[in-house]
Amino acid sequence: MDAFSIWHWLVVVLFVILYGIPMARIIRRTGHSRFWVIAFFLPLVNLVALWVFAFARWPATDQS
Repeated sequence: MDAFSIWHWLVVVLFVILYGIPMARIIRRTGHSRFWVIAFFLPLVNLVALWVFAFARWPATDQS
């Protein structure tokens, strides 16, 4: 197998821009760290992160 071509890397960068930046902004609005978005790009880790994030306390909503 050959290494990834420039087109593969372009798709990866485009994916990160189109999905990663909006997800990071949404996660930040809930009061959590933007670094949570990294977990959502890793296979199987994203499922665990989704469940942890879904049932965790959201500091932004607990202030009221």
